[in-house]
Amino acid sequence: MTKTLLKTETRILLTGVRWETYQGLALDLAENPSKKLTYDQGILEIMTPLPEHEINKGFLGRLVQTTTEVLGLEILSLCSTTLSREDLRKGIEPDECYYITNEVLIRGKINFDFNVDPAPDLAIEIDITSSSLNRLSIYEALGIGEIWRFDGQELFIYCLKEGGYEEQEFSKVLPILSKSLILRFLKRRGEMGENALVNEFRQWLRNNS
Repeated sequence: MTKTLLKTETRILLTGVRWETYQGLALDLAENPSKKLTYDQGILEIMTPLPEHEINKGFLGRLVQTTTEVLGLEILSLCSTTLSREDLRKGIEPDECYYITNEVLIRGKINFDFNVDPAPDLAIEIDITSSSLNRLSIYEALGIGEIWRFDGQELFIYCLKEGGYEEQEFSKVLPILSKSLILRFLKRRGEMGENALVNEFRQWLRNNS
């Protein structure tokens, strides 16, 4: 096993990691939100989120939840639950993930088997320092329908099509939301209190739905 330190105290990359080792670490760290694991066929990345990372993921999550509330849509949040499949030797912990379109199919479930259960409809990725792994390829293999990726400056919406992800201007799962609208509220987050900004976002939704 070799080790490379990336972005001091932020990301550690391990190679030659067995699936069983990854699963054991995922279980051991399940209650430790300060460590996030990504696994891709023997390569394990351990990431320690920075405050900027956590603030942005929390705010984007509030926008998703507020949108579903205003539009009267049901939602189930799995937060950063590990999404993994042994047959693919891939696993990832999104910053946030949600069932919206497929919420009714998993309503009431506590334990998930992603070989059988549908994948979440939407995942949020905050990628301030840039992962060393191709996280989109992992999400694609797991069948996540839509990814919102924010790099600290720009927001990207990726929708899964035949042949891979395609960048889109509008969300597929929440079509009222464009990347320009989401980014506009993201960039205004420091101008006022978060609750006030979310209330303004809620009013925009009511006026445009």
